Amino acid sequence: MFSSESHMDLGCPVHGLIPSWNSAALLAGFFAYLAIAGSVVPGKLIAGVVLPDKSRLRYRCNGLLSLLLLVALLGIGAKMGFVSPTAISERGLELLSTTFIFSFLVALILYFSGCKSQSKSSSLKPHISGNLIHDWWFGIQLNPQVMGIDLKFFFVRAGMMGWLLINLSVLAKSIQDDTLSQSMILFQLFCGIYILDYFVHEEYMTSTWDIIAERLGFMLVFGDLVWIPFTFSIQGWWLLRNKVELTTAAIVANCFVFLIGYMVFRGANKQKHEFKKNPKAPIWGKPPIVIGGKLLASGYWGVARHCNYLGDLLLALSFSLPCGISSPVPYFYPIYLLILLIWRERRDEARCAEKYKEIWAEYRRTVPWRILPYVY
Repeated sequence: MFSSESHMDLGCPVHGLIPSWNSAALLAGFFAYLAIAGSVVPGKLIAGVVLPDKSRLRYRCNGLLSLLLLVALLGIGAKMGFVSPTAISERGLELLSTTFIFSFLVALILYFSGCKSQSKSSSLKPHISGNLIHDWWFGIQLNPQVMGIDLKFFFVRAGMMGWLLINLSVLAKSIQDDTLSQSMILFQLFCGIYILDYFVHEEYMTSTWDIIAERLGFMLVFGDLVWIPFTFSIQGWWLLRNKVELTTAAIVANCFVFLIGYMVFRGANKQKHEFKKNPKAPIWGKPPIVIGGKLLASGYWGVARHCNYLGDLLLALSFSLPCGISSPVPYFYPIYLLILLIWRERRDEARCAEKYKEIWAEYRRTVPWRILPYVY
């Protein structure tokens, strides 16, 4: 199904990792735009779920319009010669190291600000374990805000937009070098659809575990700002240096994996979000099955307890399949994601067992499969 001709290994020269003022300026400009656009661009105001302290944050979901406006501005800037469309692809390693340093410093600032506010009255009181490394890594504040901006929501948005900008720059570099291939087009198409769909349904993010339960530390900051944009785009970087010819059968199979993954991922998240808004809303045309009045056991959530992870894994695989099977490098992301989601699923199970107790035990009996039915 695949045949490939390798032109160059995915190199990583050390000198390319040295941050520069130019890469810092690009990053600062990107964050400044997101902060301004997030506040002034029209968008739907969404009330988040009730947090553990009974408070409720409000989110302006204007990510899609902000993203389209940013791409349009960059396109105009590139046409007028103010911005190079290949700037990101040519400074990839610089931007990677600069963003890593920024993430490290943000995590430190969050830690010390959390310690400082521990003694103050706050609706979102920090949780400090006393272990510096643990608290810096996992965070001690649930929803820290700066000038009214929820940092957790802001960083996720930055990561998703950064992923698309990297991909577009890689695409521009491929066109400039006259190396554009079917594989690159397929990869760009799948990622583009996924990212745009994310922002169309951005309000669903407000009810995810990351937003409502995970504290903001280096793990989430690094994951949002470094891991999402730079690791999710690794296939594009690889295709810049390697030529892959896909057969018709391979293209059809790749599209099938993407569509199934998208259907499961989007469908599961939509069902969960709508259930939290209206627990009586029909699912697949039938009244929902609810365990203990709290846990949904209908639709995708009656197939597996973490079926959204299955959709995520299939989508990750579909992003890598255009690269063929000649190298394991493009499959780093789906392999890593598999390990990460299994680890996270175990953490979710432990938390839910502690929170819901006998209700969770009943839910496990009703829905015995964790991620993939009849396998795991």
